[in-house]
Amino acid sequence: MNQYFAYTRVSTARQGEGVSLQQQKDAIERYAQRGSIKICRWFEERETAARAGRPVFEVMVRQLRKQKARGVLIHKIDRSARNLRDWADLGDLIDRGVDVHFVNEGLDLNSRGGRLSADIQAVVAADFIRNLKEETRKGFYGRLKQGVMPMPAPLGYLNVGPGQPKVIDPKNGPLVRHLFECYASGRFNFASTLVEARRIRLIGRFGKPLTKNGLTTLLNNPFYTGLIRIKRTGESFIGAHSPLISKDLFSRVQSVLRGKSNTKALRHDFLFRRRIQCQTCRYHLIGQTARGHVYYRCHTASCPTGFVREEAVEEAVLKKLDKLRFDQRELRYLQQELDRMRGDEAHEAEKLIASLRLAASQLDDRLNRLTDAFIDRLIDQAAFWQRKEALLSERLELSNRLAQVEAGTVDIAGTIGNYIQRADGACLAYQHASPDEKRDLLGA
Repeated sequence: MNQYFAYTRVSTARQGEGVSLQQQKDAIERYAQRGSIKICRWFEERETAARAGRPVFEVMVRQLRKQKARGVLIHKIDRSARNLRDWADLGDLIDRGVDVHFVNEGLDLNSRGGRLSADIQAVVAADFIRNLKEETRKGFYGRLKQGVMPMPAPLGYLNVGPGQPKVIDPKNGPLVRHLFECYASGRFNFASTLVEARRIRLIGRFGKPLTKNGLTTLLNNPFYTGLIRIKRTGESFIGAHSPLISKDLFSRVQSVLRGKSNTKALRHDFLFRRRIQCQTCRYHLIGQTARGHVYYRCHTASCPTGFVREEAVEEAVLKKLDKLRFDQRELRYLQQELDRMRGDEAHEAEKLIASLRLAASQLDDRLNRLTDAFIDRLIDQAAFWQRKEALLSERLELSNRLAQVEAGTVDIAGTIGNYIQRADGACLAYQHASPDEKRDLLGA
C-alpha cells in the first residue's frame, strides 16, 4: 500500500483565506511526485498547534493508528505540532511503523540522527510558543496597567486604535446610559429593560438586537464606571477611558440585580409608591384603586391605620413644598453668602484638593496593605480581587473628583445656588409636572 495522507495547517481562519495553505499543498504535491507517493486524503486545519486537541489532527492520528494509510506528508515540523503532547502522538505513530515525512526538512525519521534532529526542532517550536505566550502576557498586562483595555470595546464605546483608550460611542453611549438609568429606577425589571433596549433600537455586536446574555453582561460590566475587570481572573485595573455612568448609578443597578431592591414590573406605578410610611408599623403604604380613586393602606392586617386618598397625600406634599419657598430678605441673604463663598473659592478649592489628595493617599496605603495580606496568604484570591475592585472604584472616583477641582470645573457656589433655586421653585414645579416628573422630584 503506497497511499498517504497529507496534512496542512494555519493558525487562524483569517490566515486560511491567504496563500499559506495553497503553498503548503503545492510543496507537498511536488514532494509526492518526486517520491511516486499517492495522496489518498487531504486533512486541512485552521487552528493553532500551541494547544493539544485539534479535531482534524486527532481524526488523522486515529486513522493512521487504524492503518488506513501507510503514512502522512506534512509541510514542516511546526505545522504538525507546537506542543509536546501532539509531538508525542506523532512519535508514537513513527514507533508503530507509520511513515511520517516532513517535506521542508527532509529528515529520515527512521534513523537515530534524523529522529533526534526532529525532536530538537519540535522542542524549539514548543519553546517558541511558550516565549510568545509570555511576551503576549507581558504586553497584555502592560496595557492594562496603562489603563488601556487590549480587547474589543464593549457596547457604548468605540475602538480608536491599538494602545489607545476606548472612547464613548456618540450614538450608542447615551442609549446604554439610558438602560442603566431605567433599570436602576425600579420601574423596569429585566424583561422590560430588554424591551426598552429594542424600543430605542440599541444594536448589540454583529448588528443584532441586544440579547438576554448581552444585557446581563452590560449591566454587570464596571468598565462603564471607568474600571477594567478581567472576567477570567477577576483582576481589576483603573481605566484611562472616560466613564459613561457614575459609580452610584452602577451600584444601584447591582443592588437591583442582587435582589436588594424591588425589580418587579409594575402594573400600577402609583405616584406615592414607596414614598409614604405607616406611622404605627413603619412599613410603606400600598397603593390601590377603588371607585375611580387611588388609596394607600398599610399591608399589615392588624395595623389600625386606615386608608388615605391620594388627593389628601398630595395636598400635604404641596404644603411641605410650599415651606421651601424663600422670601426676598432670605434670598438676598443667601445671595450675599454665595458671593462671599465665590470670593473665597480659591482658598476653599485648595483645602478641598488637599483633602482629596490625603484621601487618595490613604486609599493607596490600603491597597498596598491588601496586596501584602494577599502575598502573606492572609486572604484568598477571590476575596483579594473583590476588595481590590471596591478600593480601585473608590480611588477612581476620588481621582475624577480631584481632576475636576484642579481643572476648576467644580463650582461649589453654583451648585448650592442651583439647589436653592430648585427648592424655591419646587412647589410650582410640582404643580405643573407630569406623574413621572413628580415622582422624580420627590425622589431628588
